[in-house]
Amino acid sequence: MRVLVINSGSSSIKFQIADVCEGESNQDLTLGPILLRGSVKGIGATGTLTLGAGGTVRKTLTQPVSNHSMALQWIFEHLKQCEDERGNALSLSDVKAVGHRVVHGGDRFAQPVVIDDAVEAEIDALSELAPLHNPVCLEGIRGARSILGAHVPMVAVFDTAFHQTMPVKAKTYALPLALASRHHISRYGFHGIAHASLADGYAAFVGKPLSETRIITLQLGNGCSVTAIAGGKSVDTSMGFTPLEGLVMGTRSGDVDPSIVSYLSEREQVEASEVERLLNEQSGLLGMSGKTHDMRELLHAAIQEHDEQAQLAIDVFCYRAKKYIGAYLAVLGGADAIIFGGGIGEGSPDIRERICEGMGWCGLQMDPERNHAAVGLQPGCVAKISTEHSSLNVYVIATDEETWIAQETMRCLRAPR
Repeated sequence: MRVLVINSGSSSIKFQIADVCEGESNQDLTLGPILLRGSVKGIGATGTLTLGAGGTVRKTLTQPVSNHSMALQWIFEHLKQCEDERGNALSLSDVKAVGHRVVHGGDRFAQPVVIDDAVEAEIDALSELAPLHNPVCLEGIRGARSILGAHVPMVAVFDTAFHQTMPVKAKTYALPLALASRHHISRYGFHGIAHASLADGYAAFVGKPLSETRIITLQLGNGCSVTAIAGGKSVDTSMGFTPLEGLVMGTRSGDVDPSIVSYLSEREQVEASEVERLLNEQSGLLGMSGKTHDMRELLHAAIQEHDEQAQLAIDVFCYRAKKYIGAYLAVLGGADAIIFGGGIGEGSPDIRERICEGMGWCGLQMDPERNHAAVGLQPGCVAKISTEHSSLNVYVIATDEETWIAQETMRCLRAPR
């Protein structure tokens, strides 16, 4: 079955077309060649559309893109005139299903689900918990439905679903339970599709069933999270009720004392919502450095320009990640591997080295040559960056959310209903 995947982020859309081959069981699915993949980045300003396959970018275009609906129209215009990696014309009529990444499924959606009007309404209702993400996911769903028609089934694959397996003690905030229940306050976790993809990629690479593994996955990009995974199931993760909790991120603060919100609200004479906006949009690497949230630019400023604020931002970023790794080693009772993914996790050997520095106490021995060679991996590719003598291994895996979404879409459509 030919599956189109639409992965809508807050300012981007990634997409992929691939054939998913069916086996005898619902779990026995094989992904064929990626016929086409691409993205639109910079939505809300000047957008950049890239199209390619087989690791090669064939086309790069730019134009003003004010919203996700416009970006989706742009994508579909070019899909109508594209060829696959074998030079055959791609036809949208060959697309038999569409899988959509949806960030927040609350406590309602623990599995992928076929999208109908009722599901759309529930995703919309959950926008209150993910205002930057669920609305744009809905734009992708509605846009694809209007272009492809109601006869093409669409599946929502939820970022929060992977973390539904967390034990109650990991999900629960120490609030009055009746209050938390009334307002559905819980640690939901995010980036679940990415963490599931990293875990699946690791198990396939080492030839070991996921059910027999204990791993820690770090998805480090503009948004960052870390997850403790035992037996293929999430048992704890750094993001919580919203994606603001946990690691230092590009513009998000991560963990802060909750009293800071009311303190700043009073001292700065602003509403609490304005303080929350500051924590989400003006903090993290951007806030500490005072100049950028791009890790590449920060490393250049710290190393080449001896910028002390840039150095501090990097130090706090790496320290927070190291602290969570230590906590999750305790939660898991040790681990087989630490896995880095995401734009920073895949693209910055320096950051990986700084995070893992001084962790010989738990058997981690980084191989500097392997580490610095592990850049520019194609989606789904794996590189080991620890030494052969390391008892806690470290890997870099190029996160492949789109392939995971395609497979989950097929599993959902094949499941009894």
